[in-house]
Amino acid sequence: MSDEIKKRIEEIEAMMLDPDFWLDKTRAQNIVKEHSELKEELETGGKGGKYDKGNAIVSIFSGAGGDDSEDFSRILFEMYQKYIEKMAWTWKIIHQNVNEHNGYRNLTFLVEGRNVYGTLKNESGVHRLVRISPFSAKKLRHTSFSMVEVIPEFPKGVQVEIPPDDLKVEYARSSGPGGQNVNKRETAVRVVHIPTGLAVHCEAERSQSDNKARAIEMLAAKLYKIQEEERIAKEKGMYISKTTANEWGSQIRSYVFHPYQMVKDHRTGVETSNVDKVLYGDLGAFIEAEKAL
Repeated sequence: MSDEIKKRIEEIEAMMLDPDFWLDKTRAQNIVKEHSELKEELETGGKGGKYDKGNAIVSIFSGAGGDDSEDFSRILFEMYQKYIEKMAWTWKIIHQNVNEHNGYRNLTFLVEGRNVYGTLKNESGVHRLVRISPFSAKKLRHTSFSMVEVIPEFPKGVQVEIPPDDLKVEYARSSGPGGQNVNKRETAVRVVHIPTGLAVHCEAERSQSDNKARAIEMLAAKLYKIQEEERIAKEKGMYISKTTANEWGSQIRSYVFHPYQMVKDHRTGVETSNVDKVLYGDLGAFIEAEKAL
């Protein structure tokens, strides 16, 4: 891998010697940025990912369990909001599907700041909640699941190349808070990558064309994420299927409210009995341990 990086660095350095290199300023700046990132990757032994310093797009999907799972997605979203505030980052919703109890069937939001993707990318996976259900008249214990997906936001100027024939584009009305059709214009866009079945929904932008462009960028980022996971697994001598990001069979972290209190990460072994502290955005111990994986 390091030989490939060195070769690309040499190619870029040769390009930078060309007198016409700066004629296309945007292209030149992107190439210089790539050169800087490759140099850093070489120096760190390849541990820093290509988009680690940039923004991230986070999606939360509720699993089986109806109101309980959708309420768990709300809890996770509020936990990440508090962590984002602690990190002095910002966020905005790209798409949301809200139920009548203000839980989320699914939602997607953009997180902007320094080193966002590198910090959050290992939060991807299935999260598990065990508690007395607030929706159970008999006060029964219930287990809920939500899946978190973190993908990079591609920097401005990065070319997204997906064959048009591989895409299916659908249009719908944008929805406001609570799922109400506040905006009657058909600006919301859903894009499906036909070969993989991956789908993205975007309604945050003002125009249909902007939502389509954003959705295609997100789809490309999902494909990048899969390729990156496969590359890392190959380097570690592991097997990883192309559907790993969408599997619900194994959990990365459990949040137990009853019969005892504990949050435990099943990959790193990090755990705490202070559940409230975690839900108020104290994720530092978990995230630092994830980075060492």
